[in-house]
Amino acid sequence: MNRVLTIRLWYLLIICIASSPTFAQKKKQKQRFERSPKQELTYDDNTYLPVIRSVQFYPAGKDNELPVYPIDGSSALLLTFDDLRADVRNYYFGIEHCDKDWTPSRATVLDYVNGFNEDRIEDFTASKGTFQPYTRYSASFPSNNTKPKLAGNYILKVYEDADKQRLILTRRFYVVNNLVNIAAQIQNSLQVDKRLSNQKLNVTLTTALTIANPQRDLSVLVMQNQRPDYMMRLQTPNFSGNNEFKYTDRETLDFKGNNEFRFVDLRSFRVASERMKTILIDSLPTVALYTDEDLHANSYASTFDENGRFYLRNRDLNDEDIDGDYATVNFSLKTDRETNGAIYLVGGFNNYQRRAENKMHYDEASHLWKLSIPLKQGLYDYAYIFEDERGGLQTDYFSGSHFQTGNDYQILVYVRRMGTYWDELVGFNEVSIHNRK
Repeated sequence: MNRVLTIRLWYLLIICIASSPTFAQKKKQKQRFERSPKQELTYDDNTYLPVIRSVQFYPAGKDNELPVYPIDGSSALLLTFDDLRADVRNYYFGIEHCDKDWTPSRATVLDYVNGFNEDRIEDFTASKGTFQPYTRYSASFPSNNTKPKLAGNYILKVYEDADKQRLILTRRFYVVNNLVNIAAQIQNSLQVDKRLSNQKLNVTLTTALTIANPQRDLSVLVMQNQRPDYMMRLQTPNFSGNNEFKYTDRETLDFKGNNEFRFVDLRSFRVASERMKTILIDSLPTVALYTDEDLHANSYASTFDENGRFYLRNRDLNDEDIDGDYATVNFSLKTDRETNGAIYLVGGFNNYQRRAENKMHYDEASHLWKLSIPLKQGLYDYAYIFEDERGGLQTDYFSGSHFQTGNDYQILVYVRRMGTYWDELVGFNEVSIHNRK
């Protein structure tokens, strides 16, 4: 009898606990935990969710350099990002081989991966004492389970719960098999009307590779400051012979020098730097910057910048990765020029992409173009670019263009070898006109 009574008492206790407000609240909280939504893959540097911030992918020890991985495995790449949902999620990554134009190549997974084409991101840490809580994730690539074995272009995909449709970010990277030596010279434009504004590159390739048809099988891509919105591709050399190929045409690889990037120091939210007008600490710090002027008609002024890069740094506390806080940063631009189109704020921090979240809006009261975006403590280069009504892009519309401007140029050489069905990256080099910090 006592045993039956005890069982009944335990049963009543379980019912009471299950129906209690605390239990119901925990159950409700568990139901509110939503997985990342499904996304359509793009073969680009893309962050699919606004809660994913401060993405960096670069060679270990070389902050924000182009993510180039040598096929001999002599160095690694480092991926880091913040998730502002501040919980712990199961993130995985995989890779896909692409041709030189960033379309999927015909190479199979067995062709381009050693091991498995998926691994889990296991390194994560919660932020400490920040107004904006977040979880910081990091991963080293290649991992013990996933390693590329073909040279070429690759897309790194990060997704939730091993579901490749629940993408949170994709990043381009490059695996190089150095079989081509690249020499390059930078000079003033050879076109008279562009001598004061443009920078002309002459590129010479030397290799022991047999390239019977360079017009078909050899391709050179040149980017200015890692910008996917400002690059040129050449297919036909001006000279070829004795395993040497020259690209010296007077009208090719002729880039606008643009201007030095604008710069803001956000390393401290306690002490204002020279570009900060006000700092307001509320539920989240808000930083108002001094208004930027339209520089298109100004003469060149030598200033130091980082050629579009950004660096997460923190002067208030010790660890920028998990002590660094976020602020809403208010930018503004003053211009009297024709603006029938769209103005975007771009830099390495948003991969120079033109999206709604970094599109400026015109404020009638102040007669200024304005934008507010969340940024983590650090150092940021940025620029304003103009897209006209027909989709034409002008990188120098609000800055002017000068041949003296300090720029980095990344040169990538692709070959499609006889008997293969993919484009192989066989050379990489970076040349600079130095004006960096």
